[in-house]
Amino acid sequence: MSRLTGLQREVLSLYRSCLRAVYRKPIDSRAHFKSFVTQEFRKYAVEVDRKDFDTVEFLLRKGKRQLEVYGDPNIKRMTTAG
Repeated sequence: MSRLTGLQREVLSLYRSCLRAVYRKPIDSRAHFKSFVTQEFRKYAVEVDRKDFDTVEFLLRKGKRQLEVYGDPNIKRMTTAG
């Protein structure tokens, strides 16, 4: 396996942080949170070229903001549209 770039390490770190936040949620809503996290990361892994640094950096900032919101202990449930 090749070495990861700094940006790739940041993406993996954010993914791990999101998964850790999932396990701080109530048991009955963890599946929804985990599904949301994995779907978002997989969607952008397919849609965004890893050499498109501006987009990757934008998505990292967006993901960190979402982690702050959804990581709040007062957020117990989430619903997704669609």
